[in-house]
Amino acid sequence: MLREILERFDETVVVEKPVSKELEITKYLLKYRDRPVLFRDVGGWSVAGNIWSTRGRIADYLNLTVGELTPFIADAMENPAPYETVDDAPFLRNSTEDFSLLELPVPKYYPKDGGQYFTSTMVIAKDESGFVNASFHRIMVRDDKTAAIRLVPRHLYSMWKDKAEHGEELDVRIIVGNPVHILLAGATSTAYGISELEIASRMSEGAFGKPLGVVDLHGIPVPVETEFVFEARITPELVDEGPFVDITGTYDYVRKQPLVVFERMYHVDEPIFHALLPGGYEHFMLMGLPKEPQIYASVKRIVPKVHGVRLTEGGAMWLHAVVSITKQHDGDGKNAILAAFAGHPSLKHVVVVDEDINIYDDRDVEWAIATRFQADRDLVVIPNARGSSLDPSATKSLTAKWGIDATKPLERKEEFERARV
Repeated sequence: MLREILERFDETVVVEKPVSKELEITKYLLKYRDRPVLFRDVGGWSVAGNIWSTRGRIADYLNLTVGELTPFIADAMENPAPYETVDDAPFLRNSTEDFSLLELPVPKYYPKDGGQYFTSTMVIAKDESGFVNASFHRIMVRDDKTAAIRLVPRHLYSMWKDKAEHGEELDVRIIVGNPVHILLAGATSTAYGISELEIASRMSEGAFGKPLGVVDLHGIPVPVETEFVFEARITPELVDEGPFVDITGTYDYVRKQPLVVFERMYHVDEPIFHALLPGGYEHFMLMGLPKEPQIYASVKRIVPKVHGVRLTEGGAMWLHAVVSITKQHDGDGKNAILAAFAGHPSLKHVVVVDEDINIYDDRDVEWAIATRFQADRDLVVIPNARGSSLDPSATKSLTAKWGIDATKPLERKEEFERARV
């Protein structure tokens, strides 16, 4: 559970004094951007943020090195494994219909936010065929029992739409406060029919030697390692949702989104609410890391030797990437650029480097650009391409994508070698 996870991190900042859920939590999370922060008293509840704000902390928890994260996630996406249904879970110890969303420690993060926002929530639903979907969705509190849920046109949206078109509601379980393998799985993009819970189970097997444990909560599986669980239903009714700060640190606009009704709350003894700071490093990691295997796989189809992919923090781990390859032919660098854009359509800028460059060191990457790149021959620009709706500089999601081939020319490799001792 989150309490045990936080105790294993020596760098955790503990805030003992009472802290307001309106804006004050944000100030601490911005001050300690790469350190976990545990708030002991937010309206009588415990809250934690920045838990998974560095690659190193995520890798350490999963018993991996930083360089092993991308292939680890890729393996789980390619080889999902069955989860294990068990009889009990700690969150079942406390169950009530007598709760108010307004009284929970759901933060309002920024002044122009539309309201208090659940940000670390994953929503679990099952369709008529038995397929179980688990995905991230921000949820804006409206009153004691209702909220607006942001649904992008993917799997949960499809499940909801099928119900809404017949005037029906979609039964869901909303979970808050989970270990990182469950969170990473929930942020993956897979084909319809592949359950993110099975991706999480594969990660659990790889990291801890056991499948993901779930309990059947009135027909829907819920991971046992969850702090809060809500029984809820997504209705056909549409209400205003937003504005809200997204991953780039800028405000997203107001949309009409489905109304969700919360019916019952479960939680562990002394639960910790997970406050995921919008536009913070933890947001970057959980949203960006599952995209790196997609870029890796796309580039590897073009260039056999791909050593690593990194979505950069400076690019909000969404818009900018660095890819390390070993060239076999001149032109591989440019082909890798195009393949990276195909692997992650929201990508706006990519730098391709040789295997001797440390992609996790921004200075090393810049050195490669400074010494191995010429704009008149190594720059690739693709105007008016479909980009990310989260990029405020894009026009109706159209953007100019550009790539830098900072690899050594094969016929002159020796001239570009760094002096070493």
